[in-house]
Amino acid sequence: MKDLTTSNIDRQNILNNNEVLETVQVHLGVSGMYFKEEYRFTKNQISDFYHVDIATIDRYLEGNENELKNNGYVVIKGKTLKEFKDQFGVVANLSSKTPQLGLFNFRAFLNLGMLLVESEMAKAIRSKILDIVIDSLNHKSGGSTKYINQRDGDFLNSILKEPHYRKEFTNALNMYLDLGSFKYSYYTDKIYKCVFNENALEYKKLLNLKQTENVRDTMYAEVLKLIASYETGLAHEMESLSKKLNRKINQNEMNDLLENFSNHPLYKPLIEDARTKMASRDYGFRRVFHENLENYIDSVSKSDFDRFLGDKSKTLEERIDENIDVFKRLKDR
Repeated sequence: MKDLTTSNIDRQNILNNNEVLETVQVHLGVSGMYFKEEYRFTKNQISDFYHVDIATIDRYLEGNENELKNNGYVVIKGKTLKEFKDQFGVVANLSSKTPQLGLFNFRAFLNLGMLLVESEMAKAIRSKILDIVIDSLNHKSGGSTKYINQRDGDFLNSILKEPHYRKEFTNALNMYLDLGSFKYSYYTDKIYKCVFNENALEYKKLLNLKQTENVRDTMYAEVLKLIASYETGLAHEMESLSKKLNRKINQNEMNDLLENFSNHPLYKPLIEDARTKMASRDYGFRRVFHENLENYIDSVSKSDFDRFLGDKSKTLEERIDENIDVFKRLKDR
């Protein structure tokens, strides 16, 4: 994780994690004024807490306006301001002539603390936040985020279907491609390169996987689905071309098929989405930096934090136990 004062992605990864926010708020013991279903803080309260002057806060608001507003900073006036004055005018020491008022919710309050380089209090909070983030991830993932992808409800369905699609592809390689046995790992790596710019060895090294660990067991559901789409699609194209030529296809023809597949407009948005999810989630959850996907790294969304770390996220073993009757019925067919 980079310095929070300079990395918008790292700041947003924390601010999108509700569990971390709740833990930090309890640790700091700040509540603010409850207004419009959120705790609010005025600039004066922010100034007192972080030990900086109002001019410094205004400077950060001007330089980081979009980020702070996206995380809950608002300027109220008119009827809303009157309601706030009626409830908290005395507590907040507001003048009746105040025409508008800037308010921070807790997320924006913390956001400013991640930006302030002049405040020793903010510096101490940033250090504590990083400890809380690590503790939270370790708690939810059982001490390792290597298989955090499996906590997603969609993963089980994707990994169960994966062997079927894989078999279609390997059968097609066997029946329709005139090449040695290395073709299975070679074209698997080719597909990985097309989807996320890394081959299996590079991917294993980044995730620190052992030789015996299956790379697909660590992949997100969206990535698995895109790989399956590549494999079944290529299997179909190989069969069609082989039957058209009335012979097995050669390596150059196979490479042309793969290149056409990768450049097809149908796959462009799917590849972009898979790369963004993989690069961003691995950076946010696993602290893994995919250099070849650097331009795709974004903050992890609130929905993804809920999906992988929230109440509905579960280990793969828990999901299998819940669906054991389904598996038994499938086995008996």
